[in-house]
Amino acid sequence: MLHRLKLLVIMLSLSLILAGCNRVGLAYRNLDVIIPWTLSDYLDMNAGQKSWFNDTLKQHLAWHCTTQLPGYLDWLDRLQQMVDDNQVNDAALQTRTAEAKQAIAQIAREITPSAIELLQGLDDQQVKEMNDALGKDLRKRQEEYLKPSLAKQIQERAERMNKRLDAWMGPLSDSQKNRVTAWSISLGEQNQAWIGNRARWQAQFIDAVKQRHSADFPQKIQQLLVDRESLWTPEYRAAYAQTEAEARSLIIDLMAQSTVQQRLKLTQKIDGVRSDFKALKCLKATAN
Repeated sequence: MLHRLKLLVIMLSLSLILAGCNRVGLAYRNLDVIIPWTLSDYLDMNAGQKSWFNDTLKQHLAWHCTTQLPGYLDWLDRLQQMVDDNQVNDAALQTRTAEAKQAIAQIAREITPSAIELLQGLDDQQVKEMNDALGKDLRKRQEEYLKPSLAKQIQERAERMNKRLDAWMGPLSDSQKNRVTAWSISLGEQNQAWIGNRARWQAQFIDAVKQRHSADFPQKIQQLLVDRESLWTPEYRAAYAQTEAEARSLIIDLMAQSTVQQRLKLTQKIDGVRSDFKALKCLKATAN
């Protein structure tokens, strides 16, 4: 369930911007419907909890739209300027990534008190059901991402990346597809590191929730939501850093090989996201 609580972090962040959605504004306007619906996959809330959650969600959405989205528009401007100026390099990408992480952390800090309040109000049966649902979700991911052979994992990872890139840049050339394959090979058993870290996080989260009436519970949830990197093992920290570096290298190489048509589509997609957000009523009200 907390990964659906974390949906408030993920879906109200730059992850939404980069999700490849054709109508980001439409998706954003429906988050108050989408989030409670997906939350039900992990937690069966009673009537009082549902009412509280829906009211709290609306407050968070209003805060996010009026105080955070204007900064996202600036971020999109900087991203597009990188493309227009042909300055897609490692330093610039690291800066954009740091800015995105900062935006996500800001959302995490904002919603953590609400997450704590919701979790403290759960009964034992709800905690058990949440634990069962998280376990089921983890097993599903292990089946999908770890059961296939390493060669199959590499192939499927490349296919997923090709699909994402096609949505933003259009069809890739053979050379670009080969670069994507090389990127996927370089990550090796990254699926194992990712799923392993997810399993550790879920175990720590459930352990904390089982002790939700303890004095240090708020601090534990704060660490799990806002300072989650502090819980990483040294091995996963190194793997994550390599994954980020390989991703930046991939983007740099693909942009270096990109055609005029691909760069045009990319800027059009960025502009489309910008337009979707600018059309939101809450942003218009702020501007007025």
